[in-house]
Amino acid sequence: MIKEFKDFIAKGNVMDMAVGIIIGAAFTAIVGSLVADLINPFISLFMGGIDFAGLHVVLGGTDYPSMAAAEEAGAAVFAYGRFIMAIINFLIIAWVVFILVKAVNKTKKKEEEAPAADPGPSELDILMEIRDSLKK
Repeated sequence: MIKEFKDFIAKGNVMDMAVGIIIGAAFTAIVGSLVADLINPFISLFMGGIDFAGLHVVLGGTDYPSMAAAEEAGAAVFAYGRFIMAIINFLIIAWVVFILVKAVNKTKKKEEEAPAADPGPSELDILMEIRDSLKK
């Protein structure tokens, strides 16, 4: 059973998947920072200072000075701004993955279209040449 597990783990597909998951997690952190630290300030600037991450509605009618204060008090908070940010993150990640896949496909296509190296004469060609030279 342990040998089967080792064989399963050692397969290329499993290792490739593990590497992809680890890189994907790191990539998510980078994109999250990109959106929160670089893109949101520009969106906020053009939207008149609105911070999407802070947009919320407190359910129950009580007013709180911020979403953090409402959450700390245990109030039900409808944080639609976080949802908007999640959509922006998704769109950016999807766009970057699209660009990466497109680049990889372009590279593969170039490799497939590249002329193959001349393998030289086949065995049959050599044998026919020997036969013809022996006839002479």
